[in-house]
Amino acid sequence: MNRALPTRDFLPPPDGTTYTSKIVPVPADVLARSTWQAACPVRSTDLRYVTLSFWGFDGRAHTGELLVNRTGAQAAATVFGKLFAERFPLEEMRVTSPGELDAPPTGDGNDTSAFVCRPVRGATNWSAHAYGLAVDVNPFCNPYTKGPLVLPELASAYLDRSRVRPGMVVAGGPVVRDFAAVGWSWGGAWTSPVDRMHFTATGH
Repeated sequence: MNRALPTRDFLPPPDGTTYTSKIVPVPADVLARSTWQAACPVRSTDLRYVTLSFWGFDGRAHTGELLVNRTGAQAAATVFGKLFAERFPLEEMRVTSPGELDAPPTGDGNDTSAFVCRPVRGATNWSAHAYGLAVDVNPFCNPYTKGPLVLPELASAYLDRSRVRPGMVVAGGPVVRDFAAVGWSWGGAWTSPVDRMHFTATGH
């Protein structure tokens, strides 16, 4: 009903409470544990590995990681820097693994992520995520809906958007405002589907 789990550190946490970010070419070991493959619509050399500070629901600073298209890497780092200053909480931020593509869509991880080499939900064309040009923020707190379909499947308690809880993305709130400032649009403003977690540089 009110998701607020502590964050397990995947990377060493930052020193202190000052926001830091770093953008580098994707290391070979990171690419190997990601969903990238030769059939993806973006070259691996056009992706960037972004590490950055974020606040967990546990009130502690953590280090997250994203794979983002090189054209959007600085924008993503800028947005999450603003969210860090605003202390907007994120549960996890890590590179999506191949096994997660076939896992049941329960949303247990609540992982804020960018590049995922997959098609649009329910379609065959590539998602903006497959180009590294979209970010999903706290998916469990901000579910995708299309008719009766709710994803993550266990997140229906978060369909009541009048009960604003930590980690929720709301119209006029900091997440929507900060992504709009770098030219990214919000799937929560769509009619069908309504993709509350989704921010995109492509409009899709």
